[in-house]
Amino acid sequence: MTEPGALAAGRIDTGAALAAAVAHLNRLRPRPDLVVITGDLANGPRPAEYEALARLLAPLELPWCAIPGNHDDRDALRALCAGQPWLPAPGPFFHYAIDHLPVRLIALDTVVPGETPGLLCDRRSDWLADRLAEAPGRPTVLLMHHPPHEVGIGFMDALRCFGTERLARMVEDHPAIERILCGHVHRQTLARWHGTAVSTAPSAAFQFALNLEPGAPPTVSDEPPALALHLWRAGQGLVSHLQAVGA
Repeated sequence: MTEPGALAAGRIDTGAALAAAVAHLNRLRPRPDLVVITGDLANGPRPAEYEALARLLAPLELPWCAIPGNHDDRDALRALCAGQPWLPAPGPFFHYAIDHLPVRLIALDTVVPGETPGLLCDRRSDWLADRLAEAPGRPTVLLMHHPPHEVGIGFMDALRCFGTERLARMVEDHPAIERILCGHVHRQTLARWHGTAVSTAPSAAFQFALNLEPGAPPTVSDEPPALALHLWRAGQGLVSHLQAVGA
C-alpha cells in the first residue's frame, strides 16, 4: 500500500487494487472464516499509508489477521490492528496464535527492522517451539512473511528467510503442520519442504515477473492481482485455489 496519490512501480494504484480485493472477498460464498494478510501492508512505511489502509479495510465484512512484512512498521501495524482479538501483547515480535478455528494458525514474525531478508533467531524459534508443544497433534498452519526456501527467482532468493535450520527440524517433528503460508514473493509458488508444503500467495496489488535467469533484475509483470483461497477438509487437509481479482 503506497500513500494516496502515489503509484507503485510508477503505474500501480495500490489503493484501488486493495479496494477491489476487499469487494471480491465480500462477494465470496460461502464466506471464508478468516482473511490472512501475509505482510507488507505498507510500502514506506509511512503513517499516511496505514491511515489509508484503515479506511480501505473498514468495508471488509470478514474477520482478518495480519503479520508484518519487511516494508511494515510493527508499532504502526499494531495500531492498525487495535481491537483485534488475536493482537499480540506488546513485545519485540509480532507473534500470536489463533485457536478457535478447525485449523490452528500460528503467526510468526520474520522481520528484521531495516533489512529486507527475514530471520528466525533463537528467541523466535523458542517461541514457536513452545506454541507447537501446546497442541502437537492438532492440524496447524504457520504464517510467515518470508519463505524459508529458495523459489528460483534470484533476487528474491537472496531476500528469503534465513536461520531456518531449527524450523526445518520442528516441521519434521510435527507432522500436524499442514502448510506454511507466506507472502513476500508477489507470485504463487508451491514447494515441499521438510515434510510439509510451503506456498506463497500472489499480491493483491502487483506481481513480479517470473524470470528464472540467474542475475535477472526484478521487474513488475502485467499479471492481475490475485488471492489464494484455502479450503480445509477434515481427513483430507487443505485444498488451495487461486483467484484473480478483477478482469
